[in-house]
Formats: sequence, structure tokens, C-alpha cells
Amino acid sequence: MEAIKFLEPYLAAYGVTALFVLVYLESLGAPLPGETAIIAASALAAEGQLSLPYLLVAIFAGAVLGDSTGYGIGRIGGHRVLSRYGPYFKLTAERLEKLEALFRSRGVYIVMTARFVVLLRQLSGILAGSVRMSWWQFLPANVAGAAAWTLVWGAGPYLSVHLLQPPLKSWSL
Repeated sequence: MEAIKFLEPYLAAYGVTALFVLVYLESLGAPLPGETAIIAASALAAEGQLSLPYLLVAIFAGAVLGDSTGYGIGRIGGHRVLSRYGPYFKLTAERLEKLEALFRSRGVYIVMTARFVVLLRQLSGILAGSVRMSWWQFLPANVAGAAAWTLVWGAGPYLSVHLLQPPLKSWSL
């Protein structure tokens, strides 16, 4: 609750641009409260302070572009980094091979559902690129996962506020 109160003034002042940047950076790998910001922004949209369609576009675009940038970074140098420094974190060559095999067989599902898991949300793009997941598999999975996540956390709180409000008519006898 404190995080939402902290974020609301920034979202109210800078709107969906701030939300786009926050979601982009979180999807790129930065440990930021993207999901919390989305819930706060959705609440502001329910109060009429932000536009829901712009909000949803900003969330979706930030998520897809952030993960795609992370994928590119991972694809360029991630495998070398994992091979060289992985053993310091118990990621041996054998475990790296197993991780690559896992992404070859189930990478699409991992990327799609990663949005809903806190640490995996930040690392899925970089990790997918680092283990050399095909771009043509990564991109549709990234788009599908971002769309589902956007609707659940962007539209979900907005709709629940509107569905839980009592009707505006007053009944008089």
C-alpha cells in the first residue's frame, strides 16, 4: 500500500509516459515496482485521472520493448557471461546445457508466463537471449505474455473498481 501511495503523485504528474518508462526498465531487468505502478495507474484511470486506453498501450509497449531489449542484450553477450561467470553462481556447463534444452522445448511457455512471476518477469528476456532461444519463438511468446499481463493488471483493477461501486441512482419511496 505504501508503494502505491509513493507512486501515485508521479503517475498523476507524468502520466502514462512515466508508466511506460517504469514498465520498460522493469522488463529490461531493473528491480522496479512495475506491477505496483500498473495497479496504481489503473486506480487513477478508474478515478478519471488517466486514460485507460493510453494506459494499456503504455503498459503493453513498455513490456514488449523492455523484454525485447533484454533479449537482444542476452543474445549479444549473455551466453559468454553465463559461461564465464555462471560457475560462481552454481550454473555449471551441464546446468547451462539443461537450461538451454528447457528453453528449446518449453521456452515459449516460460516467456509467456514469466510476466506473472516476480523475478522471472525481470530476467526472462535476457535469459531467453542468453540461452539462444529463437527470436521467432521469443517474439510471439513475449507479445502474448505482455498482452495477458496488461489486461490482468492494467484493466483488471480498473474494472473491479467500476464493478464494485454501488449504482449512482438513489432509490426513494
